[in-house]
Amino acid sequence: MASKAEDVLKDLKSGKYAPIYFLQGEEPFYIDSISDYIEKNAIPEHEKGFNQVVMYGKDVMMETVLSNARRFPMMAERQVVIVKEAQNIPNLGKEEGDALLMNYLQNPLPSTILVFAHKYKKLDGRKPLAKELDKKAILVNAEKLRDYQVPAWIEAYVKAQGHHIESATAAFLAESIGNNLEVIANETAKIFINYTEPTTVTKDLVQKYVGINKEYNNFELLKAIGFKDVLRANKIIHYFSQNPKNNPLIPLIALMYNYFAKIALVHANSRSGDAELAKITGVNPYFLKEYRTAAKNYHLGKVIDCFAYIHEADLHSKGVDAGGKDDAEILREMIFKIMH
Repeated sequence: MASKAEDVLKDLKSGKYAPIYFLQGEEPFYIDSISDYIEKNAIPEHEKGFNQVVMYGKDVMMETVLSNARRFPMMAERQVVIVKEAQNIPNLGKEEGDALLMNYLQNPLPSTILVFAHKYKKLDGRKPLAKELDKKAILVNAEKLRDYQVPAWIEAYVKAQGHHIESATAAFLAESIGNNLEVIANETAKIFINYTEPTTVTKDLVQKYVGINKEYNNFELLKAIGFKDVLRANKIIHYFSQNPKNNPLIPLIALMYNYFAKIALVHANSRSGDAELAKITGVNPYFLKEYRTAAKNYHLGKVIDCFAYIHEADLHSKGVDAGGKDDAEILREMIFKIMH
């Protein structure tokens, strides 16, 4: 049975290492977290010159990887062999390469820690190799989080760093940054580095250290649009026009499309309960009330019109029939059409 990434990291930090780790899936954050921890901590620094090998999948065949894994450590308790970007090993997934790894799995060298960092996809679970890895190795399936799962992940992650974050702030971060866990970790690190003692992460701290303005951001613009708060939306648009580098148009257009796609789903599932609707739409339950309000303010026909306005703005942003309009004008025109 596949292991949870958090449990594997916990074991590593307590000094428990296994002979083989196969880390796979669409979410690179945990794959990197585990392989980086092993690379930095499995053996002392002075032993790494002779006893730690880091290679990249595109540069090696499976036989080369396993030849290194079968070496005995030099004047040390163990050695580490890490294959980064293992999904690019030319004969992994082919009969020859899979057979070689299957053979090694039957009798791995106890003094070797062998790590495969297989990013962005998984092995075919129906094939013998995947089943054998599940039995004989530490197998981690790193799944990409859905949008509605991200705020809870942020709360747990911040807690693991010895701090606390308000639920509203976690949701705000998730809406502002998205579901890229590496970016979230890097951005919150800017806060943690300034606080050695446990602290509560608020929107004010996010604004101060991460640089997301708590009043003028994509999250607040979508909220103003949903509530049909024209004055508020215009203030945010004006702020964006004054700070174009920090508020690029193309990512905002993508967010607008996703926002109205979720409103369309609310219309299509209006009789669903909150828990079910949160799963269907991918909206954090904390914000579900706002989406229901937006669905009341934008009937389904208007939502369909909004998709046309967003598509038009997307074309204009790429220079198609833009008529010389800059990004600020394109945004202002799109929001006007949507809200009127």
